[in-house]
Amino acid sequence: MSLNRLLSSMIREGDLSVRLPGGQTLRVGDGSGPPIRLAIADPVTAARIAANPAMAVGEAYMDGRLILEQGTVHDLLDLSARNRRKGPPRRVGMLHRWWDDMLRQRNARASARRNVHHHYDLSVEFYRLFLDEDLQYSCAYFPEPGLSLEAAQQAKKRHLAAKLLLEPGHKVLDIGCGWGGLGLTLAEDYGAQVQGVTLSTEQLATARQRAERRGVADRARFDLLDYRDVAGPFDRIVSVGMFEHVGRPQYQAYFDGLARLLDEDGVAVIHSIGRSEGPSITQPWVAKHIFPGGYIPALSEVLPFVERAGLIVSDIEILRLHYADTLKAWRARFAAHRAEAVAMYDERFARMWEFYLSASEVAFRHLDHMVFQLQLTRRIDSVPVTRDYITARERGAPNKAANAA
Repeated sequence: MSLNRLLSSMIREGDLSVRLPGGQTLRVGDGSGPPIRLAIADPVTAARIAANPAMAVGEAYMDGRLILEQGTVHDLLDLSARNRRKGPPRRVGMLHRWWDDMLRQRNARASARRNVHHHYDLSVEFYRLFLDEDLQYSCAYFPEPGLSLEAAQQAKKRHLAAKLLLEPGHKVLDIGCGWGGLGLTLAEDYGAQVQGVTLSTEQLATARQRAERRGVADRARFDLLDYRDVAGPFDRIVSVGMFEHVGRPQYQAYFDGLARLLDEDGVAVIHSIGRSEGPSITQPWVAKHIFPGGYIPALSEVLPFVERAGLIVSDIEILRLHYADTLKAWRARFAAHRAEAVAMYDERFARMWEFYLSASEVAFRHLDHMVFQLQLTRRIDSVPVTRDYITARERGAPNKAANAA
């Protein structure tokens, strides 16, 4: 397909002009809204974009060969997403999904560690450029408009703790514990005995340092350990932002593991990005450059494995625009500290993260991305029969300012 035909089919509303290497300018859209002007540096880049836009647009921006002359890369991706939203949902064939499973999502122990290393073993100082003080690298929770990122991340932790029905002394497993923020909160504010597991050496070192510094290393323990190798049982299990890295081929092993590790009267809460339009594949540029081995599931893919593991779904909550607002805050903070990111790594790396943060935000704001929280039990009577207890526990929960990271 020619670039002109591709752009004309993708952009029907808006005002996009593309200056080609030979000097010709393509203009698409209906002329509405702020104009976006970009230039493509060379014929090879133009050909790659025409042949494979899902991969080549992001790589051309990273390499400085797609040049924004008016507007930003966020404006461009937002325009594309708004136009795509007006079309029918994109369906992916079974063969394509099977190949995606076999090629990218096997996530055996060795490959899972390599994939985690690719993204999460960047310097913690890099993540401090745009995350909140507690280093929460997952969707915040905005129970009311206008909350700061810090307040929304604290609200997210209170919300999760309420669903866990935590009591002092409960043994809690935190699968994919990140830099330790949630585990430290559950130990300090709720009296839990927490074991956090991660495959990131950088996250592990930071989590352990924080626990030692805050005097709770005896109550918040962090280990470099695959979730498949954890020994239980636990009264409570929580996992935030980790399930996206499990991969479809491992779903049964994951939920069988939860059933094995969870006490008979236990409660688990899984917080994950999901899709609202059904199964798909991982976006190719994201799979290559950001999250190798990752996959965002539809609930229709997840629930059969939960059922086969013998677990009961006691609550499902869908958070819709919360992650869009989280990413907007991250993107603004990253922009304010962009020069520091370039100094830590390089210009191409900074462009990659600009593209990733913007693409992610528009996926939650305009397309099919959302966040689901699954509450799972082994017994039907392990949690109250109405949801009132969640709000009641949140209101009675500790409401401390974020501790120093």
